[in-house]
Amino acid sequence: MADFDFDFGFTAVDETELEAVQQATSQATQVEQTAEQLQTRLDNLYNAIVPLLNNLKKNPEKEYILWPNRLAKVEEFETKLQQVYNG
Repeated sequence: MADFDFDFGFTAVDETELEAVQQATSQATQVEQTAEQLQTRLDNLYNAIVPLLNNLKKNPEKEYILWPNRLAKVEEFETKLQQVYNG
């Protein structure tokens, strides 16, 4: 009957150890959510800028760009970028 020394492979933990695990899990979840939000904002910035660059690259053989209402359009784009940047 010496075979009853088997401990089943688990160890008891105290409350502070369990709380530490819960806290670490909570922090990891918060960091993950923040990273996802930042990635979304970065994607939105990229998607806002690429059309501008593509339009600027059109017809590279022409030396001048006709841009009516440039100030209004640039200010509108600036507002859009600020909204994305600020979340």
